[in-house]
Amino acid sequence: MAPREPIHSGAGEPILLLHPFMMSSYVWTDVAAQLADTGRYEVFAPSMAGHNGGPRNRSWFLDTNTLADHVERQLDQLGWDTAHVVGNSLGGWVAFEMERRGRARTLTAIAPAGGWHRWSPVKYEIVGKFVAGLPVWLTALVLRERALRLPGAKAAASVPISATPAGLTEVQLQEIIDDVTHCPAYYQLLIKALLMPGLMELTETAVPTHLVVCERDRVLPHPRFSNHFRKHIPNIEKVTELDSVGHIPMFEAPQRVTNLIADWVDAHVPPVRQSQAGAS
Repeated sequence: MAPREPIHSGAGEPILLLHPFMMSSYVWTDVAAQLADTGRYEVFAPSMAGHNGGPRNRSWFLDTNTLADHVERQLDQLGWDTAHVVGNSLGGWVAFEMERRGRARTLTAIAPAGGWHRWSPVKYEIVGKFVAGLPVWLTALVLRERALRLPGAKAAASVPISATPAGLTEVQLQEIIDDVTHCPAYYQLLIKALLMPGLMELTETAVPTHLVVCERDRVLPHPRFSNHFRKHIPNIEKVTELDSVGHIPMFEAPQRVTNLIADWVDAHVPPVRQSQAGAS
């Protein structure tokens, strides 16, 4: 497959879209297009460091600061001082880091990772889930797209992504295989998760924040993995539960995700004043 490229389209309010662990900018394909097609938003969805299409990390250790550094450099290249930041899973964790650096106008965190302390049981639960998925990852590395021909492959692939196997098309599965087989961040971020705490500066969040939880999320199930955010974000403005979707809802319900992003951004953009040209 062709190398994964960032998605950049549209004009208007800047929206930054950050993808989940092991995925790439591809997960935002439909949502980015729908947002750009409104004519109101300029959308940018990069692949983060260590992921398919992103820069390689030369260290055995990859943390969210490194991921945010790369994203921040790209924002500088675009000339964006700030943006409406949207992140899913790992992308949600990085989104909070971008907010901490003063780069966010608003924040939409969709099933965000990082909702734990250093010794929280939920941290070891999520690490255990990804370690348990190692055989699946190795099978994908060896067989590539041929792995989808194995019995039960589609059902297994859907577990960390969608509510049901029907939530993913064959094309999406092939692109997902391409992403996970070009993700050296797999082991680097697991090492980071074992050694370091999660998001510890949530009480300092200062921009309008929208927490989105997914009803059928089997990676970071609500409420165990969302309680940390609800407890520590002092003025969280909105919590939305998306019913009947899994951990990465952009595949199953792109229009619903587009609508919740657009509604949140529109609610926090000053209205454009009508031109008074020609008025007496």
